[in-house]
This record gives sequence, C-alpha cells and structure tokens, in this order.
Amino acid sequence: MVTPDGIERDITLTSAAARYDELWVRDAVGEPPLRREEVLELLALGEVIARKAVYGRQLAVRSARRAGASWAQIGGAMGVSKQAAWEAHGKWIDDQAEQNRRSDYQGLDRGQVAAARRLAGGADE
Repeated sequence: MVTPDGIERDITLTSAAARYDELWVRDAVGEPPLRREEVLELLALGEVIARKAVYGRQLAVRSARRAGASWAQIGGAMGVSKQAAWEAHGKWIDDQAEQNRRSDYQGLDRGQVAAARRLAGGADE
C-alpha cells in the first residue's frame, strides 16, 4: 500500500501533483472507477503535496527573512497577519526539531534550529 512516508522522499512536488491530478480527474469522471489502491494513492499523494507545500512555504519565509523582509511584509505576502506568519514559522521550526529528535536525520538539527530562530527574530521585526 502507498503511504505518504513511503513515497515522500522519492517524489517531487511537481510529479506528485501531476499524478494526483491524473487520479483526481479519473475519479471525478468515474469512468473507469478508481480501484481501491488508486484511491488510497490519491489520499497519500494529497498528504505528500500538503507536506511539501508547507515545507516549501517555510523555506520561502526563511529566504524572505534573509532578504530583509519584515514579518508584516511576509504576512502580507501570505495573506495573514505578521503575528500569524511568525507563529506559523515558529511552529514549523519546532516541528522540524521534533522530527530530527525522532529520526536523528530528518528535520533540522540543533544548530540549524538555533540558526532558524535567530533568522526568524521576533514578530515585531
């Protein structure tokens, strides 16, 4: 059975989205109906796309901070308040640290977490 963890490393966001779209269109049309394995793949691909999109968004936030963008500017670009953007990024850093603690190779290690927190600064920056 296809699982998000099983395919996340081996598939790009672009290829996941293309396969998801292919299955979604077939499912919407209903002819031929998707097999159980394909429906489960559709679900797993949706999760992979969501994970990769969140990761990519947070990498873009880090790039914006490195380029000197304020949290108000970042929040504006994301359609949220500066506080919401800063909090979401802080949660992402926490999640990456936890992922590294659990796996010892994924996520951000202690040094990377510290650097990410320094770069993030405070919500008023």
